[in-house]
Amino acid sequence: MSEQAHRSQDAVEAFVPPTYPFDRLAPMAERARAHDGGMVDLSVGTPCDPPPAVVLAELASSGGERGYPSGVGSARLLDAGRSWIERRFAVPLERRQIAACVGTKELVAGLPHWLRLRSPGRDTVLYPAVSYPTYAMGALLAGARPVPVPLRADGAMDLAAISEEDAARALCLWVNSPSNPTGDLDDLAAAAEWGRRSGVLVCSDECYAEFTWVGSPRTILESGTDGVLAVHSLSKRSNAAGLRCGLYAGDGEIVSYLAELRRHAGLMVPGPIQAAAAGALEDDEHVMVQRERYLGRLARFADLLGALGLPAPLPGGGFYLWVGLDADSLASLVGDEVAGEPLGWRFTRWLAETAGTLVSPGDFYADSAADHVRVAMVQPDERVELVAKRLGLG
Repeated sequence: MSEQAHRSQDAVEAFVPPTYPFDRLAPMAERARAHDGGMVDLSVGTPCDPPPAVVLAELASSGGERGYPSGVGSARLLDAGRSWIERRFAVPLERRQIAACVGTKELVAGLPHWLRLRSPGRDTVLYPAVSYPTYAMGALLAGARPVPVPLRADGAMDLAAISEEDAARALCLWVNSPSNPTGDLDDLAAAAEWGRRSGVLVCSDECYAEFTWVGSPRTILESGTDGVLAVHSLSKRSNAAGLRCGLYAGDGEIVSYLAELRRHAGLMVPGPIQAAAAGALEDDEHVMVQRERYLGRLARFADLLGALGLPAPLPGGGFYLWVGLDADSLASLVGDEVAGEPLGWRFTRWLAETAGTLVSPGDFYADSAADHVRVAMVQPDERVELVAKRLGLG
């Protein structure tokens, strides 16, 4: 290799993965675990309630472990997904318009890479300014530009704020409704219309759709399938995050392109898990039970926070409380301020030390949200009551 080539190679900086957000909570988790009864973890949206019995039965008896599974998804899984979408949203789909993924986080993180292969002249991922961190990380992992879209006062994306240059360079626009972390509901029809007008694929992350509290569950597919993908997960709907199985559906040409690429990459949901996922999608009763659990926990913890002088409005959807903080309300509650510590981290530290409870600081989701915390209401009711007891509110 020539000296010039060596210099050129040395000038290219290697990508250094940032610290995983929840790893930053380790010192506070240690303090929380020291409490009698251990830590109550409300930081990560990991379901703690049991999955439906059919999931365990299918895992034990499917026989799907013997051969290679379908990369696109088994006929039963795809038909179960189509049937659920039609049952829940009144949107009929052809089988070519739906495919399986190895958990939706894998799809969210990998999609910009696949889309750059399809549209090499584009290099931008648009996403909500306060949102799930993987939208931006997927862009970075693909060597693309993550560009946040500002939010309006109602929590919906301000699509008019997207510049013509960013739209022309966009691989996709992510929309997330109900939102993680805010619980706000976006205007999916407006996003679909903007995408078609701008020639940009709109990817709608709808993993919390079953837990929509204001109005009926919605999907972007209600506005037609051209130029859109809806992404759905069993992790939240069926308390099956460990299965790592999701579905993406919509524009048949896009679905087919992605499915074919992913087959070459060996991205396959294991056979027994495909059977278990189909069984979960074929049953709705367990979802109705889970809805009641989350609604009760959201209301209970909102009351606890209110008693601390921290108003926590119930979300439009999802199982998170998105709690705004101000210095005055925290002063008497939290005590001494650590120099330079954002309000979200200040409250997180106090809650871990005082109540053995871990929540997520808002700057995990955007620098502008450093005065918020996200509370995931995933723990069983008795653990929520343990927090109340520790706070003297039980």
